[in-house]
Amino acid sequence: MIKAVLFDLDGTLLDTAKDLGNALNHVLETNGKNALDFSISRPYVSGGTPALINLGFGIKSGEAKFEPLKEAFLAFYRDNLCQYTKPFAGINRALEEIETRKLKWGIVTNKPGYLTDPLLKELKFDSRSSVTISGDTFQQRKPDPYPLLQAAKVIETLPEHVVYVGDDERDIVAAKAAGMVSVSVGWGYPGGQDPKSWHADYHIEHSEQLLDFVISL
Repeated sequence: MIKAVLFDLDGTLLDTAKDLGNALNHVLETNGKNALDFSISRPYVSGGTPALINLGFGIKSGEAKFEPLKEAFLAFYRDNLCQYTKPFAGINRALEEIETRKLKWGIVTNKPGYLTDPLLKELKFDSRSSVTISGDTFQQRKPDPYPLLQAAKVIETLPEHVVYVGDDERDIVAAKAAGMVSVSVGWGYPGGQDPKSWHADYHIEHSEQLLDFVISL
């Protein structure tokens, strides 16, 4: 019996691609490079800052030039956090159905708390989420199952009674390792991968179909 639904944030609950793409373009342009079309940067958003910096500059985390680019990217994004960001189509209806059914829902994201918290507050999700675990809440981050297991503890629900929904392979890896019901989605930012290849327990292709999935629980 499912008693709670946990979500990844970027690419699952929220469409943050344009704001993150704007941050990447700002850093590209200030370093004398051409901006990227959002259709190019969008698939890499769930990979976070490392994936976007690597996309734009061909520089990976740990290389000498990575940290200054990362700091400039995050500074711009922090100041322009919610210019275009909004829930994907159908998400609000699905959350309302979850709440109507007296199920708990929450968020487990690798996004750091100083970005997660103000974003959720801006969208008025902060008071609705039963638990929010950010990427720096613990030392461990997805695909480690630890943050998911801690979220289950906070909402006092056994992992086997929890669904975890995400748009990145590490979400599915973490959910399976935590013993939760795993759900991959087709509307996020999979970085060129096929979410169906992750072999989640369920796959939902379109965000508008999340409501039907919730009703089926």
